[in-house]
Amino acid sequence: MIAPLSWLREYVDIDCTPQELEEKLFSCGFEVENLEEVGARISRVVVGLATSCEPIEGTHLHLCEVDCGSEGKFQICCGADNVETGKKFPTALVGATVCETNKERTEIVGTATIQAGKLRGYDSFGMLCSGMELGLNEDLYPGAGYNGLLVLPDDAIPGADVKPIVGLDDWLFDIAITANRPDCQGIYGIAREVAAVLGKEMKPLPLSYREEKTEPHTLQVEVEAPQYCPRYEAHAVKDVKIAPSPAWLRRRLSLVGVSAISNMVDITNYVMLELGQPMHAFDRRDLAGDRIVVRTAKEGEKLVTLDEQELTLTESNLLICDGEKPVGLAGIMGGLNSEIKDTTTAVVFEAAKFARDNIRRSARALGKRTDASAHFEKGTDEYTVELAMKRALHLTEELGAGTVTDECAGKNTGNSIEKRPLTVSLARVNGVLGIEVPGEAVCRILANLDMEPELEGDALRLKIPAYREDMESYQDVAEEVIRFYGYEHIVPSFLKSAEVTSGGLNERQRRELKLKETLAGGGMYEAIH
Repeated sequence: MIAPLSWLREYVDIDCTPQELEEKLFSCGFEVENLEEVGARISRVVVGLATSCEPIEGTHLHLCEVDCGSEGKFQICCGADNVETGKKFPTALVGATVCETNKERTEIVGTATIQAGKLRGYDSFGMLCSGMELGLNEDLYPGAGYNGLLVLPDDAIPGADVKPIVGLDDWLFDIAITANRPDCQGIYGIAREVAAVLGKEMKPLPLSYREEKTEPHTLQVEVEAPQYCPRYEAHAVKDVKIAPSPAWLRRRLSLVGVSAISNMVDITNYVMLELGQPMHAFDRRDLAGDRIVVRTAKEGEKLVTLDEQELTLTESNLLICDGEKPVGLAGIMGGLNSEIKDTTTAVVFEAAKFARDNIRRSARALGKRTDASAHFEKGTDEYTVELAMKRALHLTEELGAGTVTDECAGKNTGNSIEKRPLTVSLARVNGVLGIEVPGEAVCRILANLDMEPELEGDALRLKIPAYREDMESYQDVAEEVIRFYGYEHIVPSFLKSAEVTSGGLNERQRRELKLKETLAGGGMYEAIH
């Protein structure tokens, strides 16, 4: 998964370099497969103030005088239609590197180095840049999508590096998530690990929202296949105003490769990326009978998904239906018949836990693997279902996208989402590790992981967060302790029953070697009997 450093800093005070954080993540069991600066291809691009701008007769070009502060003043020829005296633009100095675009300026094809040259007989020492030439789009930085120069803020200082101004100084961590840690499929889960390894406090996730009372409550949820759906929650939002999401949200989605669509759809994608819990939003008008039914498909039943593909289903596929028809393929993709539209005025949010094996089989059989199915295949927990719903409702209110009502419905199999007790022997934990980790260090590590440790003699009592479904025994506790205590503390040693033996071949191996040498001497390397 991709974790932007700026997003992680939303929850943890990170006071080390990206490279140091990469090492710390590796030390606690998370391999960073790639660490990349967002603006890695951009260098020597500064803020330039156009102090003069004169048209070159008979051309579309302008001859500009650009003040780049401590870097100096430069004459630059520019063909953009929005170049203007008094405005500030990204200015690539001679020797700078920028993104190279195709002739239509629709995509980036490589990297270009800026050189001094002549245009229509005029010397030009540098280049004024568009957003695309900096590797930006409209979601990453407002105004970057315009096919012209990127206009910088009025308070930008001439000569200053442009990267921090437009967010190109951010870093992306591509982190491999192991199968036993589905709680780390989202930014917030990785942030918990970062907080633990840095010994920092975790900033709380904003979850508050106000509910408006509504009558009557007609929304119903029925789960006919609880073995495949142990928890399902639905919550209604009214007075929905479909609009573009704010710049900060669009930027975060874009950093991890997700295109912004509209506020309500973006909220569901944002929550999935942040918490690792896929969500969906239905247009409430399209839910016949105001009902949601979770059931297995009938043999041959059909559904047209959001990507406009018609699927023929089997009894092994799990469906989300309304009172009459299927409206979504559970855990994989919503149906086209209930999608969010520009005219949507009421929405029902869905958050659920689906059985990973069922989602995996359906995605493979139907050839329909999505970001949502990838998360469900690795596993989600019931605690995060509730957390994700609260987060989505908070964002709805924060973005002014609609009014959260008190109308909600859901079903669960009775599983608790509270912390569960676990008592283990400290001696057995140390026995697995083969070293003596001080009880004080054990408690500090587990406290950083929000397990509320209490050590009485040899008894280590813990309260395991509901999102840590992998924590079941003393072996799991030992793994948590050593990955933060440090594997370098483990001392290599023999097992108690091990013996040191002399090297060499035994009698049977000597006979086999002699036979091979004899056959090889006769020109034979293989014999068939």
